[in-house]
Amino acid sequence: MLINCVAYQEGKKLSDIPVEDISDYLAKPGCFVWVALRDADEAEMAKMQEEFGLHELAVEDAMRGHQRPKIEEYGESVFAVMHTVELKDGELALGEVAVFAGPNYVLSVRRDSLQGFLGVRARAEREPHLLKKGSGFVLYALMDAVVDRYFPVIEALEEELDHIEERIFRGRAQRENVEQLYDLKRKSLTLRHAVTPLLEAVGRLHGGRVPTLATKVQDYFRDVQDHLFRINGRLDTIRDTISTAIQVNLSLVTISEGEVTKRLASWAAIFAVFTAFAGLWGMNFEFMPELHWHYGYPVAVAIMVVVCGYLYYRFKKSGWL
Repeated sequence: MLINCVAYQEGKKLSDIPVEDISDYLAKPGCFVWVALRDADEAEMAKMQEEFGLHELAVEDAMRGHQRPKIEEYGESVFAVMHTVELKDGELALGEVAVFAGPNYVLSVRRDSLQGFLGVRARAEREPHLLKKGSGFVLYALMDAVVDRYFPVIEALEEELDHIEERIFRGRAQRENVEQLYDLKRKSLTLRHAVTPLLEAVGRLHGGRVPTLATKVQDYFRDVQDHLFRINGRLDTIRDTISTAIQVNLSLVTISEGEVTKRLASWAAIFAVFTAFAGLWGMNFEFMPELHWHYGYPVAVAIMVVVCGYLYYRFKKSGWL
């Protein structure tokens, strides 16, 4: 579906144009066309391929979807694939943005993404001195918008991890904590799969040999890569913290089980005293111990109570009870 199709010249918006007029504006000096599509079908992509002269392999990747984040060069044009990651009801919603950028055009194709890029276009139009740099700046603006949307996601993951850590040290729902930690690990891996390949790809747009359209905006792409480095570092921290939290959780479970074992052993030792004395004297009661002694029974009970009381005192003092 066509979102918008706009022609620009010298950094200023000329007008919204019909798709059929794209080739006419591409022929004008100092003019470039910025088209945005959402969930494009084959007919729309075929029309765009005809108007912009897109490479068939790039068009095939954009239509097929589910591509790894990447940046590829086809002559003077660049084809970039980025993953959008958004939070929806506590779960990560994945989308994909394919961007075709040439000397005088930019075509973005968005799939399964909840958020659009109208704000990116408005921001670019408010900065005509930057928009004047052409399609390279538009490619940067789109990439920067995608990367900036990773920050709220990673902040939500960090906050969720903090809550889980608090529950761990409160000794609550240990099994649930482990399940949530593994769920959080899955989410962080999902975000990492979007960040790491893009981090490697963006390095091709600044320093050394770069595509022609990126020549004037290398510093901007370096800034995007810096943001990706920061996100990647925070993901490493989350991964390490999750591993540590799982180990701590398991250690606390082991400690708790040890405490229970000590309590059971203490009570077993105390009741063993009753069992031992009862087994020794038989406890058939006809006076006892030594059978016919009138004070035998109360003395036997007193001995058992005293010994058990002493054991209870010792276990309590040592922290087993």
